[in-house]
Amino acid sequence: MKGARAATVVRLAWRNIWRHRQRTFLLALVVAYASVATIFYWSLIDGYELSVLRAHARYVLAPVTVARDAWFEDPDPENGLRDLGPARQALLEAGVRRYTPRLQFAGLLTSPYLSEAAFPLGVEPDGERAVSNVPARVSQGRWLQGPGEVVLGYRLASRLDVRPGERLVVSTASLAGPRSLGLRVVGLVHAGVSSVDSSGVYIDLADARHLTGLDGATHLAADAPLGGEARVARQIERYLPAGLTAHPVWDLVGPIKTDVEAGKRLSLPIGLLLALFAALAVTSTLIVSVLERTREFGVVLALGMDNPALGWMIVLEGVFATAVGWLLGLALGYALIYYTSTHNVLGPFFQLYGEVWSEAGLTEEFYTRLSPVYAFYSLITVAVSALAAFFFPALRARRLRPSEALRWD
Repeated sequence: MKGARAATVVRLAWRNIWRHRQRTFLLALVVAYASVATIFYWSLIDGYELSVLRAHARYVLAPVTVARDAWFEDPDPENGLRDLGPARQALLEAGVRRYTPRLQFAGLLTSPYLSEAAFPLGVEPDGERAVSNVPARVSQGRWLQGPGEVVLGYRLASRLDVRPGERLVVSTASLAGPRSLGLRVVGLVHAGVSSVDSSGVYIDLADARHLTGLDGATHLAADAPLGGEARVARQIERYLPAGLTAHPVWDLVGPIKTDVEAGKRLSLPIGLLLALFAALAVTSTLIVSVLERTREFGVVLALGMDNPALGWMIVLEGVFATAVGWLLGLALGYALIYYTSTHNVLGPFFQLYGEVWSEAGLTEEFYTRLSPVYAFYSLITVAVSALAAFFFPALRARRLRPSEALRWD
């Protein structure tokens, strides 16, 4: 089409979408639905990965763990850090200011009623708050304040039949021989994470050092922003001496990582199926809209517009209406995932899965993820469906005859 003629067709197409407000609204609504569904689906999938990462980084492990290579292979106190100086210096040079030493060991908990094997974690009470959410999840009693105290997961306390204010004994085979220490239970943790609630044991770092005979720590737990753990770990490793390694939490979660990655692979065909359903909704709406206007197109042809120009006008009407719907879908979709990424509205729903949910290392908090790439995913879905839908009306317009169109019922 020539320039003036093309401009006329564009103006007609733009006017038509507002002249047929009901059809335009319906099409825009369907396109908006397809966009919102696509955006929310992928935000939910990525949010699941982030929620698993957050739970393990803030409850089970740490965002970044710094230790000797030997300890990662065999997490025994004899492979721990006897001198914390080099690791601390590396963290400072890497710009990491929030970190805390930890000392983990195998032990036996003995209450007046029974005994149970456990892996107590020696921590600095104040320093632990910088890298862990566990201190904030004490549901009964309080968090550690000094030596001589122990905090337990509430399920573990139930099995041992102990409550805050009662005592138990922690025993272990230390580097200096067998040792035991009586501790007073001061708090119970209810984190909503199975491994913490069922087996969490937290004692003061000084008590852990006494029990194990290790003056240092087994590892250092370093803080990192959610999703930035690998970057921070690489930054720390640049300054670590030989024999020490920094691992992001995602490298240490074992089969949980495998399950999440398998889930993401499974989500791809499901996402494509969702996109297909959305595309069918958009396509059918466009085609029905064109069929209903057959007589109108016959009048336009009778007034002098040729078939190619009519085809372009129909295509442009679809493009304009689809664009309006896509922009509306973007606004609604990102408003939705912004809200669900800052408010825990999905967590209580997923808690209906009960123990299966907490066994995956997830808490009752679940947030979706915000990413600009979801706009691209929704654009592909809408564009593919619109192109498929435009092909039929444009082809029909090229073959349409005024006499046939005016008799269309």
